[in-house]
Amino acid sequence: MRQLQHPRILQLYDAFDDGTSEMCLILELIEGGELFERVICDDFVLTEKACSIFMRQICEGLEYIHSKNILHLDMKPENILCVSRTGNRIKLIDFGLARKYNPKEKLQILFGTPEFVAPEVVNYEEVGFGTDLWAVGVICYILLSGLSPFMGDSDLETMANVTSTKYDFDDEAFDAISEEAKDFISKLLLPDMRKRMTTTDCLTHPWIKSTKRRSMAVLDKSKLKKFVIRRRWQSWPLTFL
Repeated sequence: MRQLQHPRILQLYDAFDDGTSEMCLILELIEGGELFERVICDDFVLTEKACSIFMRQICEGLEYIHSKNILHLDMKPENILCVSRTGNRIKLIDFGLARKYNPKEKLQILFGTPEFVAPEVVNYEEVGFGTDLWAVGVICYILLSGLSPFMGDSDLETMANVTSTKYDFDDEAFDAISEEAKDFISKLLLPDMRKRMTTTDCLTHPWIKSTKRRSMAVLDKSKLKKFVIRRRWQSWPLTFL
């Protein structure tokens, strides 16, 4: 975290190790709460344009992280915080599962959160920058619709859905969503991580870059509220063994 000094990332100011099993971290104070908790508030007007602005900030933070050859590996709504209770600026947090990444060396992991983990993690295959981008696609899908694209009745079923990479935009929640937004998601939720958009690709995608053309129609938040309520009981990463 000392290497990650960026406006879109929670800042570490100092750390103290007293020689025991505990370490004290002095972190930046962020008072806005989780992003999804913020947007479901009655006083927040959720539009497609607002979603694209949030996703742009997420990609900006992730682009910086990847520029330092670091993988976050636990991208999910709980790890995206709003800086204040009234503004729209966000920060990425929680680097407890992050790893230094050398593209020349094979890296495999056996941990993650089922709804947001990429197929290569479930299959215990090589991970890379694209692993984080898969989670970005899932977050975007949920933010726009309130639906989880791969959620099953159990963790095993969810992971099976992830490995099949089958999802759709058939629900009525996507009726008001632009084709550009769907294209953005589709270019992230690809089985081959090498074919997914990079963070730079995301930031130059028309849906992210041209916010003036985004719809200001108010989105229905009822499904997103149900998603947040369910996630409150599932906040810990699951380790695959």
